[in-house]
Amino acid sequence: MPRPADSPAPKAGPVTLAMVARRAGVSPQTVSNALNSPGLLRPETLERVSRTIDEMGYRPHRAAQTLRTRSSRLIGYGIRPTAPGAPAPVMDRFLHALSQAADEAGYRILLFASPPGTASLDGHEELLDLHSVDGFVLSGTDRGDPRQAWLAKRGVPFVGFGRMWSGRQIGDWADVDGASGTDAAVEHLVALGHRRIAFLGWPRGSGVGDDRADGWRRAMRRHELPVRGRRAHSVDDIASARQAAGPLLDAGATAVVAASDVLAMGCYQALRERGAVPGEDVAVIGFDDSPTAALLSPGLTTLAQPLEAVGRECVRLLLSRMATPGAAPERVLLEPTLAVRDSTPRLPGG
Repeated sequence: MPRPADSPAPKAGPVTLAMVARRAGVSPQTVSNALNSPGLLRPETLERVSRTIDEMGYRPHRAAQTLRTRSSRLIGYGIRPTAPGAPAPVMDRFLHALSQAADEAGYRILLFASPPGTASLDGHEELLDLHSVDGFVLSGTDRGDPRQAWLAKRGVPFVGFGRMWSGRQIGDWADVDGASGTDAAVEHLVALGHRRIAFLGWPRGSGVGDDRADGWRRAMRRHELPVRGRRAHSVDDIASARQAAGPLLDAGATAVVAASDVLAMGCYQALRERGAVPGEDVAVIGFDDSPTAALLSPGLTTLAQPLEAVGRECVRLLLSRMATPGAAPERVLLEPTLAVRDSTPRLPGG
């Protein structure tokens, strides 16, 4: 019977795997292989099937995939609260990049609360028992971190955003080369005529902080510049950094390289308390390129971390570890880039 003119058109059903197979001119098994085992297909077949999947907007049924592959398609990530006084959206940017990369690979990031401070195992065993996550992404991999050994002993795949600073290298990781970044910061300042270049970092013992301090020291020694009395330490807090920067400024530093944008903001405050102007009287360089850096007056020269690339590498490394559990660990070190703004002036005559 013909449909009345005023009745609604029937809704198109969801795109199925069989529909994709018919459009691409292949078997349903070939489409399944393109999604789950692309290495089994010839490149031209994989390209044709993938193009058809994109054109038709096909999305695999996750519940069916889970039953078939015994995979939850979930990746666990413990998220910690931001420390007071530290406006640090850097990890938010990483998490967005990580989630996007995981989604493109057909996975979801399952967040769970991780206690502040030292890394712990809280939440990891529960996620394995209740949600059967396929693996974990770890951040904040400081010395004494128990998570890597615990996961490795249980055969649970994991990848670190950050090196395993304990000295015992376990597992795969992707990290930003902090030493390369602070080395480049010193080179930039030397080219502008600065010679009294101080470093404002975190207390010794932090893997990331020590790495960034090492790059500053390496570049200073390469240029035969003094480092004694030109280093100060602070927790990642603006008020604490303001106090720590004082002795560096009193000692006549014409430039300060900070281990984070938060520490650089503390240096800004210390300069203003002395009636000095950041970017005119003393050059300041931060690290992280947080959104605040460009909004400061003057705009803060800082090192931008390639967080999108780190997120993609973490997902790639984790999926590779799931596919080949016995493969040798892979480590990826990515370089930051210097975002130059008005806080690094050329010295008169420099």
